Amino acid sequence: MSAALTLLIIPQIAAAQLLFVSNEGSRNVSVVDAAARRVVATIPVGERPRGIQVSPDGRRVYVALSDDRPNVQGGGDAIAVIDVATRRVVARYPVGTDPEQFGVTPDGARLYASNEDAGTASATDLRTGRVLATLVVGIEPEGVAISPDGRWVYVTAETSNTVSVIDTRTNRVAASFLVDLRPRAVAFSRDGRRAYVTNEISGSLSVIDVARHEVIETVEMERGEGKPMGVAISSDGGRVFVANGQASAVSVIDARSNRVVGRIPVGRRPWGVALSADGRWLYTANGLSNDLSVIDTRTLRVVGTIRVGTRPWGIAMAR
Repeated sequence: MSAALTLLIIPQIAAAQLLFVSNEGSRNVSVVDAAARRVVATIPVGERPRGIQVSPDGRRVYVALSDDRPNVQGGGDAIAVIDVATRRVVARYPVGTDPEQFGVTPDGARLYASNEDAGTASATDLRTGRVLATLVVGIEPEGVAISPDGRWVYVTAETSNTVSVIDTRTNRVAASFLVDLRPRAVAFSRDGRRAYVTNEISGSLSVIDVARHEVIETVEMERGEGKPMGVAISSDGGRVFVANGQASAVSVIDARSNRVVGRIPVGRRPWGVALSADGRWLYTANGLSNDLSVIDTRTLRVVGTIRVGTRPWGIAMAR
């Protein structure tokens, strides 16, 4: 048999699914092989990493970094860019003071970041690195998410208890609405019809009608005492998973009835959450136990624990 034919019949080996975990305390990013459930690399980033996302093409990981000087934009305040193939930081984008969370448009062209100290959100062109706009939003902006069609950016603000709506066509704030106390994270359903905002002090989840930019229902979790943060939505839109840091548990909400239908105990102070591409596995970053909990979404049980760095904050999956 010729060498050429031999190459043709060798089966392709599927690339491992990787989780990237931002560790605020140890100032690095853990790279986790999701199937093997172990850390395969650690990437130092120098400053405190928090928000973390994978680019739409899966080739880069973006990480929000903050230095230790509040209210002043320093050299450490940036969005770092990690090359997935080499697992190295290859670029940094200045995006304003103390960036915490951000969103990348579906075409991978722009990044919108919240600047917590400044009370602004910035829009950055990822091809040139140029800041296109700086927009005044609520007080202490934090959570950022972009609708699946790329039209709307939702920015939560902890102190004003608002969500600002940025129109990406004009890079202007088009609307603002109130939610419960201290909104943190936000996520859109895949069809873009609903958005979900976690409210830490109220211990609740706001359900948003995106067409009207309006709260249509509020779901209480853990008797209002769970201090929710991270939120993820199943690909079919049927379930919403919310990490309750104070309760060390994940609430499972039926998106059709907006009722809590399950509770999953996890590690201490779960913060960020992420779903696998097939929706089978849910991961929580547990900030006080320095690990990830691996949840089987069919049984709603923890089936594994993965040690990572110190104070893991966010999780992103490279598909």
